[in-house]
Amino acid sequence: MTTFFITLTTVAMMLVYCVPGYILIKGKYIKEDTISAFARVLLCVCSPCLQVYSMTRVEPSASLFLKMALFFIIITAIEAVMLFGGFAVLRKRGENDARMRVANVAVGFGNCAFMGVPLLEAVFPDNPEAIVYSAVYSLSMNMLGWTVASALITRDKKYISPKKVLLNPAAIAFIAVLPILIFNVRIPGQIDGMIALMGRMSTPLCMLIIGMRLATSSLKNVFTSPFQYAVVAVKQFVMPLVAFFALAALPLDPVFKQTMCILCCSPVASVVLNFTELLGQGQKTAANLVLLGTLLSVITIPIMSLIVV
Repeated sequence: MTTFFITLTTVAMMLVYCVPGYILIKGKYIKEDTISAFARVLLCVCSPCLQVYSMTRVEPSASLFLKMALFFIIITAIEAVMLFGGFAVLRKRGENDARMRVANVAVGFGNCAFMGVPLLEAVFPDNPEAIVYSAVYSLSMNMLGWTVASALITRDKKYISPKKVLLNPAAIAFIAVLPILIFNVRIPGQIDGMIALMGRMSTPLCMLIIGMRLATSSLKNVFTSPFQYAVVAVKQFVMPLVAFFALAALPLDPVFKQTMCILCCSPVASVVLNFTELLGQGQKTAANLVLLGTLLSVITIPIMSLIVV
């Protein structure tokens, strides 16, 4: 029950950050068209800093690098199962319906960094390697996002290419930070503090943006669609169960297994909305799924923690 209350209070506190964003838009203190500027700060400044922060909290070792590689392989396989399982179910309906194509991607992608890092720090305060795994998960998700997910949303195979696997912002950031971990480079104290602060701003800023988007959305469209509840249920209940049973028989340490399961519990990823905006298809559906999944995560994450942790 300890993990249940830790996850409940952590997620609830994260959701409180949505309130100022909602008030800022509803009170017309800021305009709707400024949301994209906040998103750029999140993606271009805070997110890379979070990547560096996540990768520099541990002492490097051969064992850690082996675990990172194994984590990458397993989580990529789980994401692929969810994506291609969704494709098998939604293929025919998705040919002419962007909602189905976005749902196909939403069931496999979770908010593993912006929400995952504070969750892992709360659940595993003495195991900093857990947040390194979140960086590995984010790398995997973005590699699939720029290729497989983009192809699923657009139904265009041109996105499946080695170039897009390696030359995307997440992969470039990960590769750039990797030598710091490998050679155990000590970042000067003040600079490290600045990077840590900017990285830890990611969660409040992400939640502020979600609150702003909620203020610009129709609450009826967000909360009254059975289809959207079904998609969120698959992502936030089925995916962690897939991870739990996939890991059950493997001789891996508990922190490794529990970290993966917790990250799989994370709500529909905000990156799903980012990709639909880049690709110009299904933006409203993506926004509704991200909003609904994030708000329901205060219930789904604590419940699933009782099962998979």
